[in-house]
Amino acid sequence: MPHSTSGVPAPANRPRVRRRTARLLVVDEADRVLLFRDSDLGLNPVPHWWMTPGGGVDPGESDLEAAVRELHEETGLAVDAGALFGPVATRRVVHGYSDVIVDQDEVFFGVRTTGFAPDSSGYTEEEAACIVATEWLTRDDVTAASEPVWPAELVMLWDHWEAMTGDPGLAGLALPDTEESTVPSEGPQPA
Repeated sequence: MPHSTSGVPAPANRPRVRRRTARLLVVDEADRVLLFRDSDLGLNPVPHWWMTPGGGVDPGESDLEAAVRELHEETGLAVDAGALFGPVATRRVVHGYSDVIVDQDEVFFGVRTTGFAPDSSGYTEEEAACIVATEWLTRDDVTAASEPVWPAELVMLWDHWEAMTGDPGLAGLALPDTEESTVPSEGPQPA
């Protein structure tokens, strides 16, 4: 069912922000990845998509430090920076939502853990309102998902991370610029 965008400002009239983020592929011993089911509450019906944990890099913080902090805030899992692998990939993505357009430079890290029940007590107010579920999904689950998975290349990143662990000389992926939106933007803006 299409989403009504009536009342949603045109791209030129929505605020546009630029940020750098650290994102995580959190994989458990059953080879499942932890994903959040997110939503855009400004649309009717409300669209949903699956995304990896992660968030903005604070001023003065490294990508790795942000990944460790975001992992703890969004899942309750506390790890040392040495537990993270990567960067597995980087990309520039535009996320157009009903209320904002976000130009985002993303750095992906991987972390292996035992399965756990994520703790959402560290969510921001916006995350608490928009994230409606957390699930551990297999590669087959991700591939068969009926809702979008962001990044769309998640299984490829997961496979590349595993290849990197066996080949220390293998570099992280530089993914092409892309757009993943609930309400399209006008494309990437100059950096």
